[in-house]
Amino acid sequence: MKAKKKPHGMKQRIREERKREERIGLAVIVAILSIIILVSGFIINSLLNQPSTNQPVESISEPKAAIVDHLSLTYPNQTFIETATTILKQAGCTVDYYPGEQVTVEFYRHLPTHEYSLIILRVHSTAPYGKLFTSEQYSASKYVYEQLTDQVLKVSFYAETPPFYFGISQFFVMDSMIGNFKNTTIIMMGCNGLKYTVMAEAFIEKGAKVYISWSDSVLASHTDQATTHLLQHLIIQKQPLKQAINTTMKDVGPDPAYNSLLIYYPLEAGDYTIQNIVGNPIASSVEMQHKVFSQKRKTDNL
Repeated sequence: MKAKKKPHGMKQRIREERKREERIGLAVIVAILSIIILVSGFIINSLLNQPSTNQPVESISEPKAAIVDHLSLTYPNQTFIETATTILKQAGCTVDYYPGEQVTVEFYRHLPTHEYSLIILRVHSTAPYGKLFTSEQYSASKYVYEQLTDQVLKVSFYAETPPFYFGISQFFVMDSMIGNFKNTTIIMMGCNGLKYTVMAEAFIEKGAKVYISWSDSVLASHTDQATTHLLQHLIIQKQPLKQAINTTMKDVGPDPAYNSLLIYYPLEAGDYTIQNIVGNPIASSVEMQHKVFSQKRKTDNL
């Protein structure tokens, strides 16, 4: 016959309760230590993966310029393109060239997204408001909404004579161009760009800084010559815009066929200089290097 177990006494229950509390306390300590280790590891990993202070804090990007050569389809001038490209590169710009076949409605729609500092529009344009030609043949069934809202329209080289192409109006610039220009200088080489200011106003409202164009119709050969002189005075000689345009007009004179003048909008942009147009890449680079060096010294002294 088995002996009966004696019931646990008070001391036994106290000892078991203490052991239980000790186990709970140990589990809590282990959990806290685990959290501390995880947090410490995260902090150390973040510190190790921070960018080196020897690297530039900000990227230094070159200013960009574009030559939109719609006239290459009707009045090609490779000498002008090469000369303009060379001058722009002397200003520290990277230069993108767009031949006429690439100048479509969609090209204009996305033009602000490229963030050009200067855009040369060697394009046909129509009287009286300087609407810009594309190389895209007109179709009544295409860009229907844009046609109904007068953003795109049918244009031709010779007064309602085929072939017809799409042209873009000031309403397209304001309502359908994606994004905004970044204080961009626009040189519109075509006819009637500033016979009225509506197209210039649209570009300014879209973020451009200044719009340079002609007061009336202009020959392709004359606008090529004048724009070359303008770039030389503005970029190489670093003349203010008003002075550069006045000097250009003294060099080449008004258009010999239409007596049109090269002018700009708005008038308060007359003091604009090449530093306003493309900045100063060399100075910016030196300034950035000084900023990085100063930051490194502060870090070393910590």
